[in-house]
Amino acid sequence: MKKIFITLSILTVFSACTSSKLAPIPKDALKPTVTTQPTPNDTDDPAIWINHKNPSESIVIGTDKEEAVGGLYAYNLKGEIINKITPLNRPNNVDVAYGFSYQGKKIDIAVTTERANHKIRIVSLPDFKLIDNDGIDVFENEEIRDPMGIAMYTQGDKIYAIVGRKDGPSEGYLHQYLLADNNGKIEAKLVRKFGKYSGKKEIEAIAVDQELGYIYYSDETVGIRKYYADPTKGNEELAFFGQKDFKRDHEGIAIYKTSNTDGYILVSDQQANYFNVYKREGTNGNANQHELVAKIPVSTVECDGADAVNFNFGSAFPKGFFVAMSNGMTFQLYDWRIIQAEIDKQAK
Repeated sequence: MKKIFITLSILTVFSACTSSKLAPIPKDALKPTVTTQPTPNDTDDPAIWINHKNPSESIVIGTDKEEAVGGLYAYNLKGEIINKITPLNRPNNVDVAYGFSYQGKKIDIAVTTERANHKIRIVSLPDFKLIDNDGIDVFENEEIRDPMGIAMYTQGDKIYAIVGRKDGPSEGYLHQYLLADNNGKIEAKLVRKFGKYSGKKEIEAIAVDQELGYIYYSDETVGIRKYYADPTKGNEELAFFGQKDFKRDHEGIAIYKTSNTDGYILVSDQQANYFNVYKREGTNGNANQHELVAKIPVSTVECDGADAVNFNFGSAFPKGFFVAMSNGMTFQLYDWRIIQAEIDKQAK
């Protein structure tokens, strides 16, 4: 059975890569450590949930973004589907938060955008159950309401969802919501509208640096924008980088932390099948100066979404891993040591 799964996965990826409409994989592309089982329709974005008590039972959560019959899928670290929530109406992106106060106790949650219903959906972890009473409306009273990107920010006991959409205004494109349990019903309070938008394509990929308190998002075809995650610090744009480093679309963003302050920001150069790497801590002592330090050739095909984590999951991933969506209905997991070796090689 396992041999059949691997063969089907390779055929799926090969079919996607040989399509004349998709970007070719670089000849020197890194090979994934694990490729997940395919979903029925169209993968889009992954998130990693760490099981701190038993790291080997951590899961990767990924969206299958088809309208009406899409879903949210849970994978073990071998890439096998172990749970799912279907149907969902075009779930786009997903992120994870730890220690949400719900019904008198702390739980972990995954939050995904349900684009076609103009909602976010909340799932308890690791049992993988919807707990949102049919979803929470977002972008209410706005002309454009289709949510796409999402990232979670935890500040003490407060947990925020930062939500992007398919299209929007040149200012205030993103909305930030404070999530709270009200007698078993989860509510989302809008605390700010922020974020510039070029109007060139769309904003989907959003990532939060919890320790340093920053939000990054991809203004596709234009660059990566940076803001404070704390809504009380204002809406000043702190950085706008990567403007000349991409073939076309700036897509999925992952943050890998080597310490509380240092690490890497990896951003999908979608039509080139590379991930561009920037220093998390900035350059030349300037925390908001992010210069390209490496271009990682990957086997993921036209990647939309990605995530990364530095955590010891055991012998397979002792330094954590990087996971990226790949066209062909799969997600690919890379042992971080493979990524780091490529970054180090290019730094020489």
